[in-house]
Order: sequence, then C-alpha cells, then structure tokens
Amino acid sequence: MSEAKVRGIVHFVDETKSYGQKGFRKRVVVLEQANERFTNYIPVEFTQDACDTVDALKVGDDVEIAYRLNGRKWQRDAQSEVKYFLNAEARSYQVVGSGGSGSQGAPAVDNANDALAQAGADDGDVPF
Repeated sequence: MSEAKVRGIVHFVDETKSYGQKGFRKRVVVLEQANERFTNYIPVEFTQDACDTVDALKVGDDVEIAYRLNGRKWQRDAQSEVKYFLNAEARSYQVVGSGGSGSQGAPAVDNANDALAQAGADDGDVPF
C-alpha cells in the first residue's frame, strides 16, 4: 500500500452505507479538480469510524485528503474472468479553504479491502 495526498473541491458527499452482516461502513466523498481539458472527479472512501468525521464537510470546501491506495483481485470461480479493483481509502483530511469548517478528520482505522468499491460513471462527455 502507498500513502499520498490529493487536493480538490468537495463536489459530493454521500451518505454512510453499511455492508454485510458485520456492518462494514463506507462513505464516499467526490473531489473535483479543474484540468485544462476536462474536470477530474475523484472518489475517496472513508470507512468505519472515519465516516462520521465527514459530517463537517460541505460541498464547495477546498480540502486536502491523505489517502492510501488499496487494490484487490476478485474471481467468481476458476472459469470466470479475473477482475481487479482499486480504491482510495481516506486516512485523514484537512479543510484548507472555501466554505469549510476548518476541522480535521480523524484517521480511518479499518481496511476497505473487504468491500467492493462501486463508483457511478457519467457516460456523457468522455474525455478520450
């Protein structure tokens, strides 16, 4: 796993969702980054207790999120196609400008590899 930071404007804050019998929780925050040719939308996942720290975020906040990349392999059975999934799991965040509250999120404590990351795609104006 690797750790890095990403900065952008909060475009969307999803509700916390629970998965499985053990109650794994996940909340997606989508950051928007303006590019010369198109706008980049980056989904970042907050898991377990870190889901609650996102309550302070507002659409339009300029934030910097520390995250780690998680990847996993999935195959239904030996004859089916192998699929690979990648997600950015938030470790902490800091509001650095705009309409933010100036609070800092607590680090995520659990691994998101147990859940499949499903992100919606906009089939409209594809940049390639």
